[in-house]
Amino acid sequence: MRPPPSAFGDHGAQRPQPSAFGDHETGLPQPSASGDHETGRPEPTRGWCDSEVSEELPGLHLIHIRSSVARLRRSSPPTVKRRLAALSNRWGGAHAVGLRQRPVPAAYRVFFRHIGLDPDVARTPVEEAMFARMMQGGFHSHHLLADALLITLVDTGVPVWAFDAPTVQAPLGIRSSREGERFGAPARASNAPLLPAGRLVVADARCAVAVLFGEIAPGHAAGASSGEVALFTLQVPGVPSLHVEEALWMCSAMLEGPW
Repeated sequence: MRPPPSAFGDHGAQRPQPSAFGDHETGLPQPSASGDHETGRPEPTRGWCDSEVSEELPGLHLIHIRSSVARLRRSSPPTVKRRLAALSNRWGGAHAVGLRQRPVPAAYRVFFRHIGLDPDVARTPVEEAMFARMMQGGFHSHHLLADALLITLVDTGVPVWAFDAPTVQAPLGIRSSREGERFGAPARASNAPLLPAGRLVVADARCAVAVLFGEIAPGHAAGASSGEVALFTLQVPGVPSLHVEEALWMCSAMLEGPW
């Protein structure tokens, strides 16, 4: 089993939000057909994980949830923009320097090393976001989906990615890529590249749709025009289940509104 290559990228009534990068633990709720009784939203679902991967990387889990997007091809509402600006002001240089000592970011750094990645070279998602903030002078608003994913990452330390929901077929899970396997569904990208065998990937019922902590396959990533998305995150050892659950709820709530 090999780590993801650099060629594929180095890569929310709303529930209470967790304190940023906290270290408390709670159990992830089991999937429920009735979903959340207070909001009508579905519960986060724990995906499958290939037995070989589970044995080698215990504590690695994929958690996902479907969400609608209320504003298509439009800028974020003022409340979301204000929240992004507040985070930009909060995370200045001094705070960013101490980021990797916080429990959740530190856990992702440890996991990167465990799969053969140097987090000082291939930055973890939250460190990449902080680096971009320093280089750009702040967090800049793009569209609702992009802003919601960024706010969730910066506010919790937990990375969340988004598939265009119609392009993936449940169940979602984690496995190693197979010999001669293409990256994504050929029907969505005729030039889908070949994946090296043994690469850690996120897969749906048909094919590999993302590289672990890397790029989403061509034709599967959600964008500004996506009306429904499949949000997913990766939980690693040392990251509380509460943070993983709340990251998905936070992102879903921002996407669905009201604001």
